[in-house]
Amino acid sequence: MPRKKGLLTCATEEINIKNIGGIKETNVPKETISSDLNKYKFEKKPHIKIEFEEESPKKELSEGLWEPSNWQEFLVNLRNMRANHDAPVDTMGCHMCMDENASPKEIRYQSLISLMLSSQTKDQVTFAAMERLKQRGLTVDNILAMSDEELGTLIYPVGFWKTKVKYIKKTTQTLKEQYNSDIPDSAEKLCKLTGVGPKMAHICMKVAWNKVTGIGVDTHVHRISNRIGWVKNPTATPEDTRKALQSWLPFELWSEVNHLMVGFGQTICLPIGPNCDECLNKDICPSRLIKKSPKKTPAKKIKEKDNEKPLSTGKTPRKSPKILPKLKIEKSPINLNVKSPKSPTLHTTKEFTKSPTKRKAVKNLKEDLEECTSKNSIKQKKDNHNKQESKIKARKSPRLKITGNNHTA
Repeated sequence: MPRKKGLLTCATEEINIKNIGGIKETNVPKETISSDLNKYKFEKKPHIKIEFEEESPKKELSEGLWEPSNWQEFLVNLRNMRANHDAPVDTMGCHMCMDENASPKEIRYQSLISLMLSSQTKDQVTFAAMERLKQRGLTVDNILAMSDEELGTLIYPVGFWKTKVKYIKKTTQTLKEQYNSDIPDSAEKLCKLTGVGPKMAHICMKVAWNKVTGIGVDTHVHRISNRIGWVKNPTATPEDTRKALQSWLPFELWSEVNHLMVGFGQTICLPIGPNCDECLNKDICPSRLIKKSPKKTPAKKIKEKDNEKPLSTGKTPRKSPKILPKLKIEKSPINLNVKSPKSPTLHTTKEFTKSPTKRKAVKNLKEDLEECTSKNSIKQKKDNHNKQESKIKARKSPRLKITGNNHTA
């Protein structure tokens, strides 16, 4: 058979391109095609670095795989213990402080104010303060029209009520100027308000806007999460606890965790002296082998009272009643021995609170006092001895004269 002629040959200077897809055959010079092909042949693609992309999935997988042991069983028992709804947060929490007859804007504003008052304050105190504010009229315009003194009397005795008066006034002013007397609709914008933190922002988004943006972690959630081992490593702040919980806990449970743990911490898992015998998780709790915390000392009770009533009267705090009988006991032997009122025993009670330099000064004072007392005692002895000798001489002299006269007689 005769060989078929190729489309491209060395002899011809032109090549034939067949009609493909309705395109007519055309004669194109070979030099133009080779120049066009060379452009695409030698073009290099940009280099892509994949080092960071290889490392990042490993970290995400390692964090996502961790979860605490028996956490589902613990959650079921926690729901059973909270089924009675007998905690203060169930009846006096921030979700129960709003006026149902108010407008949606006012309800959202009241929820934000209740959360601002609830920090470092018990639910009972917050609920009572909100009732007084609602009777006065808890709206943006009414709060701005109030004086600081009137607002302070209405919210007292919430914790740090003086600073909260300033925060509420400043936040209310920004809401009126920037948000048309409404609250922001995102957690990031809420955190920019004065006196509002991440915990308040996430709870406010759930209560006011019915949106779940994160877990609201307060002192109860922070304490219990570390106590039951729901964090991979112990956390130091509530914000660290929130990030640790959100790394493994399913999103469907984020809105439920705060309410469950707060009530559980108010009734059973107390901060000091938890009621472990009443807890259904006592067999699986990692803190079951830890001894109960001791009862509060009188000094700690005094601090708690100061936190509950932050009014600064300017007076010095009273001494504890246990110190007074000790001082009386130490004064009694001083009066019997007729010593100077500044005795060394009075300084020994304060040695534990003084610095080393002050302790040395106290020791020097003791030595000086001892030397003074010893010198005074020696002088008194000498004076007494001299007086006695003078008396004896005065007494003996007439007797000798009498005896002499008798003998002579």
